[in-house]
Amino acid sequence: MFKAAIISKPQKPELATILPELLAWLESHGYVTLLDPDSAAYLGEQIASIPREEMPQHQPNLVIVLGGDGTLLAAARAFAHSPTPILGVNLGSLGFLTEVPLTDLYTSLEAWCDNCASIEERDMMHAELLREGKVVKHWDALNDIVVSKAAIARMADFSIEIDQQFVAAVRADGIIISTPTGSTAYNLAADGPIVMPTVNALVVTPICPHLLTIRPIVVPGDSEVNIRVEGVPNLTYLTVDGQEAVDLQLGDEVHCRRSKHSVRLLRPRKNGLFSVLRSKLSWGER
Repeated sequence: MFKAAIISKPQKPELATILPELLAWLESHGYVTLLDPDSAAYLGEQIASIPREEMPQHQPNLVIVLGGDGTLLAAARAFAHSPTPILGVNLGSLGFLTEVPLTDLYTSLEAWCDNCASIEERDMMHAELLREGKVVKHWDALNDIVVSKAAIARMADFSIEIDQQFVAAVRADGIIISTPTGSTAYNLAADGPIVMPTVNALVVTPICPHLLTIRPIVVPGDSEVNIRVEGVPNLTYLTVDGQEAVDLQLGDEVHCRRSKHSVRLLRPRKNGLFSVLRSKLSWGER
């Protein structure tokens, strides 16, 4: 019997109506459903749920994400070590990754059942936090790793190395290390370049650097990018995909490289990056 995992965004009242209909459709097509706690909460207190990080152990055939890009990023990290494809249904405001509108949910599922949907492989990035030379924590990110100062209005000092070569000492609000998928996220807002998802690369983008000569740089995907915290105005944080945050200390290093894992995104049709840019950002319009 087939299994479908459902991961939902919290505080979306419309899901109380959407989910029962989706469960009925899946059941009629021979699927057993696995619900994360947020999904189960819309259906009543007696509904069993499975924590997101435990869902891959149940080996679902498909993951359905109901929410925005943030919800899909959380699902991607949970399923980073799994080959299960993810269908992202957009209930948010922008939806670069969750590009399937709610009106196309069942059409997309029919395409999946008929083996007519395409699957895009998206590279992830592996990041390690080193303190006194020892790895104390590590992550796989789909979008980006950000090292940045806290709310106080003072810049921090960082040094950048690429493949053990010193690049620059930077005084800035922070540094973004982005995958091609994440190039349209925080990187884009910080005037970084848009990189096609199929390009094997990483992007290093300073956030509001003090010197105008410090510009974003695109490096080969097999490079290792190291950021060292040289000066801390108050607190400095490492943020993973805009969701997980860790306090940093003076002398901490963050090492980033392409992950050996990837995320498989289910696409009912090949819209392409430029179609998404035109529809989401009105790219190229006059």
